[in-house]
Amino acid sequence: MGIYEELKARGLIAQVTDEEHIREMVNNGKATFYIGFDCTADSLTAGHFMALTLMKRLQQAGNQPIALIGGGTTMIGDPSGRTDMRKMLTREDIDHNAACFKRQMEKFIEFGPGKAIMLNNADWLMGLNYIELLREVGACFSVNNMLRAECYKQRMEKGLSFLEFNYMIMQSYDFYYLFQHYGCNMEFGGDDQWSNMLGGTELIRRKLGKDAHAMTITLLTDSNGNKMGKTAGNAVWLDPNKTSPYDFYQYWRNVGDADVMKCIRMLTFLPLEQINEMDQWQGSELNRAKEILAYELTKLVHGEAEADKAHQSAKALFGGGGSMENVPSTALTEGDLTDGRIDILSLLVKTGLCPSRGEARRLVQQGGVAVDDVKVGSIDESYDKDRLVHDGVMIKKGKKVYHKVTM
Repeated sequence: MGIYEELKARGLIAQVTDEEHIREMVNNGKATFYIGFDCTADSLTAGHFMALTLMKRLQQAGNQPIALIGGGTTMIGDPSGRTDMRKMLTREDIDHNAACFKRQMEKFIEFGPGKAIMLNNADWLMGLNYIELLREVGACFSVNNMLRAECYKQRMEKGLSFLEFNYMIMQSYDFYYLFQHYGCNMEFGGDDQWSNMLGGTELIRRKLGKDAHAMTITLLTDSNGNKMGKTAGNAVWLDPNKTSPYDFYQYWRNVGDADVMKCIRMLTFLPLEQINEMDQWQGSELNRAKEILAYELTKLVHGEAEADKAHQSAKALFGGGGSMENVPSTALTEGDLTDGRIDILSLLVKTGLCPSRGEARRLVQQGGVAVDDVKVGSIDESYDKDRLVHDGVMIKKGKKVYHKVTM
């Protein structure tokens, strides 16, 4: 089985411009392909996972990845999948985020001479003369076709800024530039990027009369149709300072029964033969599948040692033995107490379980908080220094999020 056939068997490929040509290229290690990453935050998220693992799979098959940091396109903001305009970032913010991305990508992709390369589209987009761009590139785009693109259609009712309307042209120019200067013959991306990717292939054909190709990966969604990598409105980050290895493990451990085998097939590097056998698992066996998924992905991002710790901590919390040592925890100081006590709302904010006292109040009032397995019935509940010093308390948020608090 070639790598192209494997990608199809794992359910990763959504659509391609020329399947036979793309199959021949990637199976024979002839693809120089790029995937773009707009640096809108200082960490990649679980939502980037499929792109990173795809790059890893294709590099292992002899193809050359280009990781394109969107230092220039982030100045505009991709309207895809958005109901409102993205926050405008400064050049300094974008440069900082780009540096953070690079460190995280190096865990997946091998960079170096003859291997993967990392580029930043700010290097060519920021110096463009707008009039020249309109004449050189803008003439190749039909406004009618652009407005039919899914990434724009969903924004038309609420308002699409002219700034964002230029995003497709900028992304298309990236492919055109990489084709000319780096021999990049293929662009990969999520299926929400299809219109932008077709714009790049068409621009190359019209300007250079040469062939370029696009292939989209299927965006992984949960059983409710939402993109994976988001939980309770917050991103699941790859940076351990933003999402701990334990919380990362727990996120994947808690995927729905309907999604677990799909996630294992798409995201892990387990052999397809093993996965096909697991497809027959039912009932309690699905919990074992979730543990395998969580362990494999945590190992990919944080290393085997952290995956082992997260697994042991989860076992300890959920009654299977193991060590509590690596359960997320917060150590309070005297300054966090008032008259020797701390109230539950302050605890929820201090631990990061809630972003504000208002949200903490709602969570408690809805019965979503327990301390040492006792549901918190009042927002006035508080805990004294002696209890925190001697034993600490274990806060449970919802059904599956635990956090230890000590002094």
